[in-house]
Amino acid sequence: MRYIFKFPDIGEGLDEGTIVEWHVEKGQSVKMGDPLCTMETDKVVTAIPSPKDGIIAAKFGKPGEIIHVGSALVEIEIQGDESGAIKDSGKIEAVEVEEEGAGVVGTLEVAGNNIVLSASKEGVAADGVTAGEKKNKSIATPVARAMAKEFGVDINLVKGSGPGGRVMKEDIIRYSEGKSAKKDETLKIVNKTTESAELVDVEPMTQIRKSIARHMIESKRNAAHMTLFEEVEISELERIRVKYKEELSKEGLKLTYLAFIVKAVALSLVKFRSLNAEMDFEGGRMLYKRYYNIGIATDTEKGLVVPVIRNADKLTVKEIVAEIGRLSEKARQGKLTMEDLKGGTFSITSYGNIGGLFAVPVINYPEAGILGVGRVSKKPVVKNDEITAGIVMPLSLSVDHRIADGGETARFMNSVMSYLSEPVTMLFN
Repeated sequence: MRYIFKFPDIGEGLDEGTIVEWHVEKGQSVKMGDPLCTMETDKVVTAIPSPKDGIIAAKFGKPGEIIHVGSALVEIEIQGDESGAIKDSGKIEAVEVEEEGAGVVGTLEVAGNNIVLSASKEGVAADGVTAGEKKNKSIATPVARAMAKEFGVDINLVKGSGPGGRVMKEDIIRYSEGKSAKKDETLKIVNKTTESAELVDVEPMTQIRKSIARHMIESKRNAAHMTLFEEVEISELERIRVKYKEELSKEGLKLTYLAFIVKAVALSLVKFRSLNAEMDFEGGRMLYKRYYNIGIATDTEKGLVVPVIRNADKLTVKEIVAEIGRLSEKARQGKLTMEDLKGGTFSITSYGNIGGLFAVPVINYPEAGILGVGRVSKKPVVKNDEITAGIVMPLSLSVDHRIADGGETARFMNSVMSYLSEPVTMLFN
């Protein structure tokens, strides 16, 4: 018998994913746990494993195509009772699906109550009315209906090629391709009348770009952004960094300012809980978190991701250096997992190594704040009433003003600056 494995929700609130590549072909045998394909979601790129042993009977979608959660991914031929019932743990509903020709056999795996539906009666005359007389509803196989829904096709507009005019999945594919061709032709006509059309490259948005867009809009819509700008003199921090940089490099660790900043932020959050909080406005309550997980905005070829350093307040600077290196490497290789990305309570974005002094960072909602770090430079500073050369780090702190008041925000920033200007104090925390 057969069943269709649907694309599962592998993350928090996942809606869709893009097929990166297939690891199986039609007719290929697979074991439970074997990778079927690699999918790119709005947060990670991950392999989707086979839930059963069997033979691949059909694949749905090509590399680059978007598959929605709950839509068919593969059809697998498995050994079992031809009655079509699949025994599982309460999460499988067996729905009969099409085989070659007009027959209906096998099962379709969807969330449900383990109910086995009877074979479709479409196309069979009933109550004196033949299939050909049914004008309001198209005759179609269950798989064709599922595919039509997935492709956004009105199945009643599709001409069926099966027995009795039954709409088959091949009809849906042909109809969908026909619509795409018409859209492409229309686009070409429009482009011909547009003087600069040939200067525009049109590419589909990646899942990560969609995710960034959604989160930015959500943050600006739901949080009351306020940004505080400051500069901190870090000559002593630079002296310590240079002193231990070479020693740590022998262990494969890269000592940057970021490790010290993470530690300073985590220790300051312990003192100022409003910056490590979340507002449940509808529930009329505040959530003050007593764990300090710092998200690090990381620039990758595919876009911005924010892996999380957990319990940063309890880690030494050296341990933070190692964790930053581990997460940064996973981000560059596209191997971050959902566990690497969730659970953050505050974020840091460091753009200074690329360029820029100050910015207005967008809060990683529903967190209460984000610290932006600009380009470090040597500038004239006043020390002991004398002008001397100093190393200055610009900071931009955006907070949700609904949660953190101005005074609390300024005191938090002062705490961070104090740790950075006198880094030895971090060694005793």
